[in-house]
Amino acid sequence: MKRSATLVFTIVIALSAAPAHADVVTDWNQTALEVLKAGNIAGNPWSRAMAMVHVAMSDAINSVQGRYMRYVAAAPTAPNASPEAAAAAAARQILLHVVPAQRTKIDEAYTESLSRIPDGPAKSDGITLGEQVAALVQADRATDATNVPDTYRPITTPGVWVPTQPPLFPQYAQAKPWGLKTPSEFRPGPPPALTSAVYARDYNETKDFGGSKSTTRTQAQSDAVRFWTQSNFGPAWNDAARQLSAAKGLAQADNARVFALLSMAIADTFILDWDAKFYYNFWRPVTAIRNGDIDGNDATERDASWTPFNATPMHPEYPSQASIQAGAAAAILESVFGTGHAALTATDTVDPRLQRQYTSIAQMVEEQRMVRIWGGIHFRNTLEISDQMGRRIAAYLLANSLKPVR
Repeated sequence: MKRSATLVFTIVIALSAAPAHADVVTDWNQTALEVLKAGNIAGNPWSRAMAMVHVAMSDAINSVQGRYMRYVAAAPTAPNASPEAAAAAAARQILLHVVPAQRTKIDEAYTESLSRIPDGPAKSDGITLGEQVAALVQADRATDATNVPDTYRPITTPGVWVPTQPPLFPQYAQAKPWGLKTPSEFRPGPPPALTSAVYARDYNETKDFGGSKSTTRTQAQSDAVRFWTQSNFGPAWNDAARQLSAAKGLAQADNARVFALLSMAIADTFILDWDAKFYYNFWRPVTAIRNGDIDGNDATERDASWTPFNATPMHPEYPSQASIQAGAAAAILESVFGTGHAALTATDTVDPRLQRQYTSIAQMVEEQRMVRIWGGIHFRNTLEISDQMGRRIAAYLLANSLKPVR
């Protein structure tokens, strides 16, 4: 018994003295977030880049280990290669392609990754494999019609927006999603009629809670609105995935798959959202509330001077990208980590001192949705429908992409 206790103590000491590193997937997830932030990449181009990085790493690792199906089936296999070297080389090549100005930061991370892999044929073969896989992913997405900055111009009615160029909507209507068939595949039905009780309910809730001078919204709700800016949505879900992965101790191929599916789902939320937004072109609360006297609904009282607490995004209200994204991300993560208690921390991408704490994935989803009402830029029905859209996207990807090899 004494000898066993001594052995356990020795193992604990050895482990605690070892350098603290996540696995190659979560290391490069963090690197990708930092590189894209430094390169000022946001919105749809950001989600596309993250999907390319993680799909390339998943394909590279599974070209060695063969545990899950690959996104690019034509990728070569190399069972004797180092999966770590393959993943690092794949991630590096994608990031250099997307943000070449950040080469120094990318290569520093690459050198660090390779330093932890013994020299030899496995390492060199892994590097070659990773570069080949990355090139295939780049070629697959070269004409995907999704790498477009989100730019719009206002038209005559305040709060209603249209694309700067007419081709933008047709382009997204023909864009290539990740693992889905078309951008309109899960397009929802129309928003509620302006004369409906549902619309009146949502109108008055957002008017009451979301105004810049609201006395109903609490300080805690206001703090949540300030935190959940567009720049925190995607990174927060990646942070949550790293925390959940570390707590569960996922194996390398499992990590590669969950981060690839998460990134694919988030990228698809942008594509499907733009398709539906410009199909319906539904007005934002700021326009609706200032024109409550012309909507044909006696239960919606006009307030010509109403302004939202949050800045109104420059695109239509229905559906909500934030809520689609939250639903999709949650469904992907819950499929792997379950729906029980989970200690999660979301950290602001601009000021790391600002953090939000959650005890479950569901709690994080709910707050990310509700801030759109508290901020005065969305209606409740939109958020509910959008959450369902996101979960349908996730379910389709889980059933059809990166499945276990039987």
